[in-house]
Amino acid sequence: MTSRANNLPATLLSALPDGQLSHSVFKTMSETDAQLERFAWLGDELALAVWRRDTPVAQTSYNQPGHHTLSFYLDGGHRTERWELPGLYGAPKRLCTLPDWHESSWTVRGQMHFMHVYFLPEHFTRRAVVELDREPRELTLADRTYFEHERIARLCASLASMPWEGADAQLRANETTHETLSHLLLAQSVPQHQARVRGGLAPAVRRRLADYIEAHLAHNITLGVLAELACLSEYHFLRMFRTSFGMTPSAWIAARRIDHARALLKTSGQPLQQIADACGYADLSHFSHRFRTAVGAAPSHYRSIVAA
Repeated sequence: MTSRANNLPATLLSALPDGQLSHSVFKTMSETDAQLERFAWLGDELALAVWRRDTPVAQTSYNQPGHHTLSFYLDGGHRTERWELPGLYGAPKRLCTLPDWHESSWTVRGQMHFMHVYFLPEHFTRRAVVELDREPRELTLADRTYFEHERIARLCASLASMPWEGADAQLRANETTHETLSHLLLAQSVPQHQARVRGGLAPAVRRRLADYIEAHLAHNITLGVLAELACLSEYHFLRMFRTSFGMTPSAWIAARRIDHARALLKTSGQPLQQIADACGYADLSHFSHRFRTAVGAAPSHYRSIVAA
């Protein structure tokens, strides 16, 4: 965004977390003249912000922000339009998606109150393998101005109304944001702009590997076994896996173990040791350490928050 003033509080300017998202979001936010009402880093490279504008006429623009943005209008925006789409105006409960490569200019008239969800392209497209059986490199977020989606709007309204301060509140907001992005993937993903997807694993091989990993999270999964399933040398398998899954085999397996643990903690009453065993952790201590590092809360505390 480009404009004239910086309205970010000093605490936000001085307390940026480590991670790719923080630098892109900081640049986006520090260049806006809207008034920041609320902001929170949620972990998992996710962030939320609520903004307010109240000016007769203002102009603003986006120029390849480096992160995806989901925008939800809470109030106003009835005379806000994108230059490229004249005559199309905002309204409460309307949504916009602004991908990382997005460029646009806007005219803002009168009062508007809106929430932004900031997230990385990798965060969005990693879901493609699990939820859509697609490769991450095949899909991106659509550039959509003013659309309606009942479920996404309801989740965004819930996010805007819930508290974000404190570890427990941020954990609840994190879970709701994950659910929001799953619906967004289904509703607003489009093919990447490229002529042909080159390299990587054949779709049948990718599915075979994904299914094998899901079925064997409780066991030791070796690179050799995965390479053998793909009928490739370990050297070539590593490159092909990264291309098709968006990360290394070890990182993918670690992420799936955490996701599986989150699901079991939310939906089952299994003892923690049983969940640790089902997710392939050496012992309860190792599980607790890995889970706390990834999620920001101990397994027992996470269960008490998300299952409440």
